[in-house]
Amino acid sequence: MGRHPLSCSTCEGGHVTDDRPDTDGAAADGGSSIGTESVGSPEYSRSAKYAPTLDRVLYALFARHADDPSHARDRKRYRGTDLRLSFDVYLARVYGLSWLVAFAVALPIAALATVAESLPTAADIGASLAPIARTGLPVPPIVVAVAVIGIVTAGIAKATTVWVGGQYLRWLANARRTDIERTLPGAARYLHVLSSGSDDHRTMLRKVAATDAYGATAVSVRKALNTASLTGSLHEGLRRIARDTPSRELLAPFLLKFSEHAQQGEAELANYLRMESRMLAHRQDRARQRAAGLLELLSEVFMVLLVLPSLLVIVLTVLAIISPSLSQPVVTPFGATTPRAIVVYTSAAFVVGLGIGASVVVSGLRPPGQTVHYRRPQGALATLATATQNPASAAVVATVPALAAVVALQVLGYPLADIALLGYVAYALPVGVVGIRRARLDDAKDREIKDFVHAVSGHVNLGRPFPRAVEHVARDVDFGPLDPDVADLALNLSFTSPETGPDENVRTAALERFVDSVGTPLAEQTVGLVTGALDSGSDAGTVFETLQTEIGRLYHEKRELRANLLAYVAVGWTTALLVVGIAVAVGIHVFDGFEQLATVRGTDGYVIDAAAIDLARDRYRLYVVTQATMLASGWFAGTASRGRYEALLHSGALVAICHAVFAGAGMI
Repeated sequence: MGRHPLSCSTCEGGHVTDDRPDTDGAAADGGSSIGTESVGSPEYSRSAKYAPTLDRVLYALFARHADDPSHARDRKRYRGTDLRLSFDVYLARVYGLSWLVAFAVALPIAALATVAESLPTAADIGASLAPIARTGLPVPPIVVAVAVIGIVTAGIAKATTVWVGGQYLRWLANARRTDIERTLPGAARYLHVLSSGSDDHRTMLRKVAATDAYGATAVSVRKALNTASLTGSLHEGLRRIARDTPSRELLAPFLLKFSEHAQQGEAELANYLRMESRMLAHRQDRARQRAAGLLELLSEVFMVLLVLPSLLVIVLTVLAIISPSLSQPVVTPFGATTPRAIVVYTSAAFVVGLGIGASVVVSGLRPPGQTVHYRRPQGALATLATATQNPASAAVVATVPALAAVVALQVLGYPLADIALLGYVAYALPVGVVGIRRARLDDAKDREIKDFVHAVSGHVNLGRPFPRAVEHVARDVDFGPLDPDVADLALNLSFTSPETGPDENVRTAALERFVDSVGTPLAEQTVGLVTGALDSGSDAGTVFETLQTEIGRLYHEKRELRANLLAYVAVGWTTALLVVGIAVAVGIHVFDGFEQLATVRGTDGYVIDAAAIDLARDRYRLYVVTQATMLASGWFAGTASRGRYEALLHSGALVAICHAVFAGAGMI
């Protein structure tokens, strides 16, 4: 039998119930419930009303499966995830869901069995299909046959659901490992800067855990601190998380070596962090080069797969004239159609799916620090007021003109495909324009923040306190779009008292407000480093020297990534325009040639049957596949450039260009 549902969740490989950093040595919340969310957390508040009763029932029924040897691998995967519930409860939920799926699959078959008496017998069906049914062998009643099929199908559905539950744990662990590998180099550099201050080891790790920019690495460090609070030993907390982390090749040795060098002294720890941060940076560069190679291969495959469906539609149109069977009607569950129409619209769906898949892959290959996530303000008025500056707000506001465009197109009698495509253009272009404007503003701020850091570093190296250095820089240097943010930072830092020294709380709050106001990943990754380092008592000169190196490296990586990805923007546009050119040329010259041949009479009749040619229909189908290619190419190009908002801009522009070209050529 599994553990009791109220058992402490730290039994699951050091996973504690509270993911927040421990505070001043206080133990993490050891209380637990069947859901194991932290008491007082939003997750616990939402689940407290509904989850406990159902979870207790599921636990009583299915918790015994948690100790089965078949789930040993799932338990190991669970330890590498960040789920806020125990493994026993998770597995009980999976088994409960599997039974629900099994009943959902079996009920329709059971309903069929209830009317089985009115159906033909199995012998009658077999006699009509195969002579072997007439051999005289005993044939079971139809009710029995349906029951067997229902039981087998339900069993397969149940087993599949349990397997998917295990694969979900694997997916979570792999995603977390990837996030750790991306964020650990930055966390190691931050720890290296903190090591020059007076903070103890727990405080250094707590500052890393409190920095959202370090993602899954911060979560792992947070868990180590919580476990250390429960066990009373930082070494034990680091050891347990190193044992359970999915990043066995990177984070696990880093945590163990951090603990080992911390016990040897401050100098040993600082030297280790300096060397490790450099090694991790080199490893990150190699990973970036591998990602660039994968992206290059992806772009080549993408070009081929995008062009092939359009060529297939063109070839199929030609073959349909030679082989009339391709135009013969066939009955489908959705109505009568032709094989040619099925191939055409299946090709269009394939291209759209290809574009979505390629965009997801490209988005995953982008470093997390190079992607900006915009947040929409609360309230309708605030959303409307920021619609020209915030693409997240524009994405909501633009639905109104898009719906108006859809209604107008429908009133004007446009075909359904044109209504959807032009409605998409009416939505995508405004949102994309706002997104590109904001991205350019963020690029300008990143360029200026690099100069701002260098200017402040110069004053700090001359011996000026940090607030005075910012004040001098704000007064003497023009930072363009960053000027309001710098002036606000200087004003907030001026609230520190020169007689009593800088107020750490005021300085921290001012820097955090500055980072939020700038709103770029570069500001969060660099200026946030200053906050923790100065609070730890680190030497200001050392801090800003490290900061100059860090911000220069990150800005160079951003520029290099931007330059490399522009090549894939060109790939997307070139492919799209190539397909448009081919489609228009074929639609005008080749299709017109077939129409002319249909009027030529030979000795045995007309050369081509005129009934096999419908220029309007064939051109419109070619137009639909071409527009699908525009969508896919635009999504790929925009996602490679800056992300999903620019993907809207590129795809909307390409769809509009394609429509204008086809309409101008008289093909639609």
